[in-house]
Amino acid sequence: MKFGVSSYSLHNAMVNNEMTILDVIDYIAQIGGEHVEIVPLNFTLHDNPRLVEQIRERASRAGIEISNYAIGANFAELGEAEYEAEIARVIKEVDVAHALGVKRMRHDVASSSDLSIRHFLEELPRLAEACRRIADHAAGYGITTSVENHGFFIQASDRVQALIHAVDRSNFRTTLDIGNFICVDESSVVGVKNNLPYASMVHIKDFYIRPSYLNPGEGWFRSSNGTYLRGAVAGQGDLDMRQILRLIRESGYDGYVSLEFEGAEDCRWGARVGLDNVKRLWNDTAAN
Repeated sequence: MKFGVSSYSLHNAMVNNEMTILDVIDYIAQIGGEHVEIVPLNFTLHDNPRLVEQIRERASRAGIEISNYAIGANFAELGEAEYEAEIARVIKEVDVAHALGVKRMRHDVASSSDLSIRHFLEELPRLAEACRRIADHAAGYGITTSVENHGFFIQASDRVQALIHAVDRSNFRTTLDIGNFICVDESSVVGVKNNLPYASMVHIKDFYIRPSYLNPGEGWFRSSNGTYLRGAVAGQGDLDMRQILRLIRESGYDGYVSLEFEGAEDCRWGARVGLDNVKRLWNDTAAN
């Protein structure tokens, strides 16, 4: 098991020009991360091969691995030309993942204002075809692509599994985010248990959770059914973190675990404390 941090966790510092992606890599190493997950927010890599090389060099110098490359994408509700263009764009991002030296890449698949199961089943064949073509390209590099359980449309564990089975490629799996299930009002313990067998990558995050009839005010967002949610430092929120980590341990998963911090606190503090908490709680699961 290797514990690290997604660069997304330090996004606020990059947006405020307090850190660059290279500074983020150094910081993750300083706080005890064993790997960095690269999420190109506030910078791009598809048009910047020099930065790709700098990221590789900085990670090597810092003594940490680059675990995963995670990008946005959407193949839903597109005309044929737009659909083909989006597939071509993501395939080029697979080439970036290869240049980074990673063997895992997460790309988004779909978003929609219509979250119904009917609409999901209508879109599923074209979504699967796009993911299949991208996975086939990635296979030439030995890269496993994945869908994350987020974005509401493909967030519940059964929808993630439906897509994985429809794609039907051994190198297409899921980036399993333990927190995101609650955004569609699915128990994180249940969602993690359901999808662990399909995980190529695990994201650890935490949320504060309040019922739909108790509006906590500014800084919260709502689940698909109205529950109030706010990002928390991992281990300080309302998720059953110990039970979730116990499930991961008992499953035999032995890959990368990547911290995502989405709280209101300073992102450097949140990433450091969250990573420490996850390691401590992981060790607790071995003792109990």
